[in-house]
Amino acid sequence: MTEPDEIRILLADDHALVRRGVRLILDGEPGLRVVAEAGDGAEAIAMARSHTVDLAVLDIAMPRMTGLQAARELAAIRPGLRILMLTMYDNEQYFFQALKAGACGYVLKSVADRDLLAACRAAMRGEPFLYPGAVTALIRNYLERARQGQETPDQILTAREEEVLKLVAEGRSSKDIGETLFISVKTVQRHRANLLRKLGLRDRLDLTRYAIRAGLIEP
Repeated sequence: MTEPDEIRILLADDHALVRRGVRLILDGEPGLRVVAEAGDGAEAIAMARSHTVDLAVLDIAMPRMTGLQAARELAAIRPGLRILMLTMYDNEQYFFQALKAGACGYVLKSVADRDLLAACRAAMRGEPFLYPGAVTALIRNYLERARQGQETPDQILTAREEEVLKLVAEGRSSKDIGETLFISVKTVQRHRANLLRKLGLRDRLDLTRYAIRAGLIEP
């Protein structure tokens, strides 16, 4: 049972061992308590509907629905909910997409024992959090894109293209993807062609490698 002043946390990660480790970090801190756990983005949304939570800590790469997709949905249905993204990947594009999706922080799993508690506190104060080592690189990369007249990272892929990319990288057929997303096979093929063009890639293998680097799927 939580105390009135405790921050109630929803934790979502598809690896039970990771959830256990992160939960130990969070529950070991006074004023923080994990009250719900989920194994994917869809389950996280269901948990947010059935539990009273103040903060969601979401892994980016999860089956069925990614953390980014879940963040967008959670931000829409629970506007007051604070959201942190937890990831293995130091990735510029998905950092900016996380912010656009409604997240207020981006924490690397490799330093979660050091940064996660500070990120939780910052989120509840309404402040953004980014692990310190990434700030310089992100600003440098962003300014370089701007100088070259390139699109900013959050504009590269649409939400639907991201969904198609994840499913393609998981080895799903166009027919299966169409049935999952309730779109036609022709639409799936058009999205895949757009992905190849936008990302400058050649084939499914390249898309899979990109999805792994981006943290959409686990290697």
